Amino acid sequence: MDSFDLIKTFHEVAARGSFSRAAIALDMSKATVSKYVAELETRFGVRLLNRSTRSVSLTDAGQLLLERSKPVMEMVALTTAELQEHASKPRGRLRVSAPHGMGQGDLPKLIGQFMGYYPDVSISLHLSNRTVDMAEEAIDVALRFGPIEDDNLIVRRLMLMKLVLCASPRYWKKHGKPTHPSELTQHDALTHSRLGLHPHWRFQVDGKPLDVPLKTRMDATEAGPLVEVAVQGFGVTYLPALIIQPHLDHGELVPALEEFVRDDMWLSAAYLQRRHNSAALRAFLDFLETRIGTRSPTRKH
Repeated sequence: MDSFDLIKTFHEVAARGSFSRAAIALDMSKATVSKYVAELETRFGVRLLNRSTRSVSLTDAGQLLLERSKPVMEMVALTTAELQEHASKPRGRLRVSAPHGMGQGDLPKLIGQFMGYYPDVSISLHLSNRTVDMAEEAIDVALRFGPIEDDNLIVRRLMLMKLVLCASPRYWKKHGKPTHPSELTQHDALTHSRLGLHPHWRFQVDGKPLDVPLKTRMDATEAGPLVEVAVQGFGVTYLPALIIQPHLDHGELVPALEEFVRDDMWLSAAYLQRRHNSAALRAFLDFLETRIGTRSPTRKH
């Protein structure tokens, strides 16, 4: 039997001055209560209670145990209550990971709105374009673009990301607009650094994926520089519409190959466990799903 349970039983007997009343409070039999106290005395090698047919009193050793263990018992009771509140009421700190680009978009505004609704929840936002190890880095939820291939994660899709292949009018005039994705092998591509030394872009042709190898003129860890260089006319880029929409609206960038762009790029929220999540995490996921995009069931990806 765990020592904590034995000491808890001893405390009830000492507080109520009776094995019978302690048994009722603990929802145990009187024999079990007596057995637990006896086992505790055996472990310590000293008598803790004076027993008679009508009363129970503390020995000196019992008084010492009661005084020394009381702060521990109170701390455990307080911690238990706080943990139960974490499970039932949004509170505590959430650690959220997201790509750098989202830090310049609507995410800070959304987090502010969430904190306004849930004043007992604090947020630690970690911006990184690398794929974080959520368990090792103690991340509660990671916002990610595109397919998530980690079978250990639960994935909640938030919004389908429309992609746009585009370049400046000057670039298209000089190099010609492609009519098929395979023609991009002859163009200067502006790519994200995470694509590595041999980058490719994925398209859909006749409902099937087509990966096109690229000749990279420039790569960057952020989308911003790629957009600016594309506007200047030095290459083609392939990015979410929400990043480049203002440049499309002003005619600084012109799309191409619209019928071939992939349609499986989601903004998703990934987390580690389906069960026993805190109320704060559940509230944050529901908030993002309501504010960002269409509802879709929580699923293992």
